[in-house]
Amino acid sequence: MELKQINSLVELFFKKYEEIILSNSKNIDDTFLVSLKEKNKGNKLFSYSWGVVNNKITVLSEYLKSIISKGDRCILLSENRPEWLISDISIMNAGGVTVPLFTTYSENDYKYIINDCKPKVCIISNDNQFRKIKDFIKDETIIISIDLLNQNIVHFNEIFQKNFSDNIKESEKEKKSYNKDIKRNNLACIIYTSGTTGNPKGVMLSHGGILSNCEGAQEILNSLVKDEIPVFLTWLPLSHSYEHTVQYVQILFRAKVYYAESLEKLLPNMAIAQPTIMTAVPRFYQNLYSKIYLNFSKQQGLKKKLIDKTILLGTKNLNQEKLNFKEKLLNYLCEKLVRKKVRNQFGGNLKAFVSGGGALDKKIGEFLNSIGLPTLQGYGLTETSPVVSCNIPGKIKIETVGPPFKTNEVRIAADGEILVKGENLMLGYWNMKQETDEVIKNGWLHTGDIGEITQEGNLKITDRKKEIIVNLGGENISPTKIENLLCLNEKIKQSFVYGDKKTYLVALIVSEVDKNRKEIEIYLENLNKSLSLVERVKKFKLIKEEFTIENGMLTPTLKLKRKKILQKYKEDLEKLY
Repeated sequence: MELKQINSLVELFFKKYEEIILSNSKNIDDTFLVSLKEKNKGNKLFSYSWGVVNNKITVLSEYLKSIISKGDRCILLSENRPEWLISDISIMNAGGVTVPLFTTYSENDYKYIINDCKPKVCIISNDNQFRKIKDFIKDETIIISIDLLNQNIVHFNEIFQKNFSDNIKESEKEKKSYNKDIKRNNLACIIYTSGTTGNPKGVMLSHGGILSNCEGAQEILNSLVKDEIPVFLTWLPLSHSYEHTVQYVQILFRAKVYYAESLEKLLPNMAIAQPTIMTAVPRFYQNLYSKIYLNFSKQQGLKKKLIDKTILLGTKNLNQEKLNFKEKLLNYLCEKLVRKKVRNQFGGNLKAFVSGGGALDKKIGEFLNSIGLPTLQGYGLTETSPVVSCNIPGKIKIETVGPPFKTNEVRIAADGEILVKGENLMLGYWNMKQETDEVIKNGWLHTGDIGEITQEGNLKITDRKKEIIVNLGGENISPTKIENLLCLNEKIKQSFVYGDKKTYLVALIVSEVDKNRKEIEIYLENLNKSLSLVERVKKFKLIKEEFTIENGMLTPTLKLKRKKILQKYKEDLEKLY
């Protein structure tokens, strides 16, 4: 499929469906979307075929066309499930604009976004989600629920029971055309950035912007999946721009998609889904590293020696260092006796983890790649639909975020800021012209990230403008770098580094209060030896409460909300001086 010739995300889906029919009519019922949360009456996993998804989108689109006009905003508030993708495509096919909402937003965020985008329709999953927004919805807004609710509102079942037939042959006779009036530069969705401070901003993404991102992803996935049908396990919220775009990459590659139950159940879910590709944020990989590393550290004797060799030789391979004959032989044994067993714990078919949404620590990336879990780090922003660059299998440079996608341009400004230009740039912030003009200048998006282009042409992120600590000596310090290093210790769950306009740095460390203090003190003492004088953490306070989305300390993509953490703990941090 030539993506440059595709005009919209809607066309991408329907063209792919037509391609499946033409290639083999027997494959119409091939499984497409699978929910690991639900089971049908036969106690089997709940799933939809490509044919059923096609029909449901056609019917829901027709219903939505009867109640919305072109450009109307339609809120989509639901957990990850097959109906999410069906709703998203149906809204756009009906001429509307999808406004995905995180299920973890605060009450103030829901109120602000609903007042800001003024939705004509709200598609919600269940009572729990409806309660979060019902006080902010205008009387004229139409509510549609996926699951049955007690409220007097429209249900999915009502729409499909009246118009939908599972009979594929019958539906083919009456097949209706998709919306061919949509152009690449038309607005597809408004994705509100979770933000670490202030109100969310509504990022307006075009059909062409997301399609250009899919085109950029083709090079990476073509080398991984070749002619096979890839399997994805989806966990990151679909309301996030990263996973939202991944949906359309999945369609492009005719993938089979599993929706995970939760973060806590990801590992057992992987055993069921046996994914070939999985996308997640750095926090997931950090937790994964801690669990595997802890297990490895408990091994003794020959097992321990074999594990150490696996990591050593795997890292050499990653860095493209030549192995001698003895090392090649040892590496073969490591592949059979260690890496294969590790991969089997993740379903056995994993071709790659893809990390995005934040910086992946170099040590974690090297470790996972060395033990047989290929991990590709990428870089992007909601404002770039969202991917700008990503490492390529076989050419991984772990300290970088890979080469820029060919569908966008990247350059480094005089002050080191990363600038991006291309079709993938947002159309602007919804109702925020001034803020839009502040970040897009002469066609270039000013990302707020600091970086450089390496000799190999890879993009390397070195810092972030807005999260730099400037100490009393005027020196710039990256708190994120130090926080990542602190969290490499399995006793440290999370950390927060503080020290703006101070003579030295201090930290909050989430761990078992007092129980681990001595071990953490020793770890910090050794860590400080590897840091520059200004980067060293002199004092810390142990806290037991974790930073979570629920308590407002993390964004939905698991980044620290620095302002919120400071509001609660500033007095404690100041006492360390």
